[in-house]
Amino acid sequence: MKKSSNRPKLLPLAIFGSLTLLPAFGTLGGTVTGGTPPKTPSAFMTEVAEVPIAQETSEPRELPLIDPNAEDPGDVELPDPVEVEPQDLKFKEVMQWASAQNLSRRPLSEIISGVAGQFIGAPYVAGLLDKSPDETLVVSLAGFDCVLFIETVLAIARGIAAQDYTYQGLENRVEEQRYRDGKLTDYCSRLHYFSDWIYDNSKRGLVENITQSLGGIPLNKTLNFMTQNRQSYPQLADDGNYECIRQVEAKLKDVSLTYIPKDQISTLYDRLQPGDIIAAATDIEGLDVSHTGLVYQSKDGKMAFIHASPSGQVTVAPDLQSYVQAVEGQIGIIVARPLDTRPEPPDTLPSF
Repeated sequence: MKKSSNRPKLLPLAIFGSLTLLPAFGTLGGTVTGGTPPKTPSAFMTEVAEVPIAQETSEPRELPLIDPNAEDPGDVELPDPVEVEPQDLKFKEVMQWASAQNLSRRPLSEIISGVAGQFIGAPYVAGLLDKSPDETLVVSLAGFDCVLFIETVLAIARGIAAQDYTYQGLENRVEEQRYRDGKLTDYCSRLHYFSDWIYDNSKRGLVENITQSLGGIPLNKTLNFMTQNRQSYPQLADDGNYECIRQVEAKLKDVSLTYIPKDQISTLYDRLQPGDIIAAATDIEGLDVSHTGLVYQSKDGKMAFIHASPSGQVTVAPDLQSYVQAVEGQIGIIVARPLDTRPEPPDTLPSF
């Protein structure tokens, strides 16, 4: 497995403004990854970037203190701050916070939500997975695109649940989630379309696509955005990569796609839970998803949406349905629920 050279340092706030739907990010909305934005949706992207977020918050929820005498299942021992890079310091900070909160004893949904809140304000940075011409394992805690944010939060949360506080464990889980069958082999092994990401991770018991059980209706689309916009993906200049992605797209015709129309989202709030993965279904031809994020329960009990926003940073939109309706081209949502793979349910503490 190839790894990115060293761990990325703090990343500049450059290259943002294009939504998940462009191949500019780690996994494009449908999630199509890498490359320069195709001309077709460029006007749409501009409109998305201009969606106001004045009502969004950059303040994380305040978490309650836990009994200091409660048994801490795992003390965090990480490198001396003097010897590590900024990214490692952030990892250590999050893990020490998780240990102090006895987070491993929480339900997975609460662990995910809590970890996500630790990254509010982190910059949105596009194209992180495509800096190298060769496919490498990129892990970033200093900046995210929308899919990278989900992958990172989920990988950290799964590590906390398993009481694995190591950086190597984080890297292993990111690879397991990002690549087909959990293994990085080449560019084509990356799960570029997000519906494929959900399908592959569900086969391995990491998430469950609950869209249909929530009343989802068919999303009748042929996924071919990458091959139809080959010029936008530098890696597809290679005929081998192009043919492999073409075969992936052909196989996706057998994957059943459903979505919840955007005007029905609020009727499902009592059936959603913090940490649920939300993918915004799009009307863009050849593409399944244009943006991703997580359900995040706000202080007033509403179902909010935490995401790496192309407008600049990880932020919280106070109401999920309002957010989806505000972005032109988004027609509804696909919902995947992360599964708790711990052998036995934890002796959970009271909910946040």
